[in-house]
Amino acid sequence: MSTPATHSTAGKPAGGRKGAVSKGAVSKGAASKGAAAKAAAPKASTAPTLDFERSFLAPGVRLLAGVDEVGRGAFAGPVSVGIAVVDLQDQNLLDGVRDSKLLKAEDRERLEPLVRSWAVAAAVGHASAAEIDSLGIIAALRLAGNRAWAELLAAGTRPDVVLLDGSHDWLSLPAQASLFDTEALPEPGVTVCDAPVHTRVKADMSCLSVAAASVLAKVARDRVMLDLHLEYPGFAWNENKGYGTSAHREALRAAGPSSYHRSSWNLL
Repeated sequence: MSTPATHSTAGKPAGGRKGAVSKGAVSKGAASKGAAAKAAAPKASTAPTLDFERSFLAPGVRLLAGVDEVGRGAFAGPVSVGIAVVDLQDQNLLDGVRDSKLLKAEDRERLEPLVRSWAVAAAVGHASAAEIDSLGIIAALRLAGNRAWAELLAAGTRPDVVLLDGSHDWLSLPAQASLFDTEALPEPGVTVCDAPVHTRVKADMSCLSVAAASVLAKVARDRVMLDLHLEYPGFAWNENKGYGTSAHREALRAAGPSSYHRSSWNLL
């Protein structure tokens, strides 16, 4: 089974979005310093906002693309990159969205169509295990991300700026890349992202556009892994989604890798 390259919802007109994040109340007069510190400390479940994204609003900058990847550390299946585009001038919050790792599978499935409806545009791109083996994980991330980027452009949406989760810009071409640097370039016909890319560590925790992108990528990749599970049920990809669980490792020892495993990796 071939891995789908993209899955997108793009080209909607910019405009306001419904939904607001409820504010948590903090009790007054904490009985102790420990209680006060606990109340003030940020929690992993704190709802992401668009506050950081809106700091990029400037003349000529209105559409921001939040970008996140899923599957980078998996043993099998694709690496997937989600993009959720927001309108910095007119975009409401979306209740319930968090980094996909913090959500149950049923919550991600429920939220995924809401994210697509809320965002100005959305897309997911994949790079297969074979492409990861051939190109390396960073170039494969770039390929998957630019497949999603090309899908946005094809549907008529061109973001002005990109916010990427993490500390390294793997979406843009390296500064020294040339036409002869085949590992740096995406596949022929795929437009490389030319918008300014800004990185932020743990953006998927604090930035709503990136958290939304993570939900899109996770749901799309999980669906791919469920399909691949039908071909190779012995690896239990319906449960581990290609990650290196102990059961997955045991199945690898017993049966050897499939065509969907990243054979260039040290799997055992």
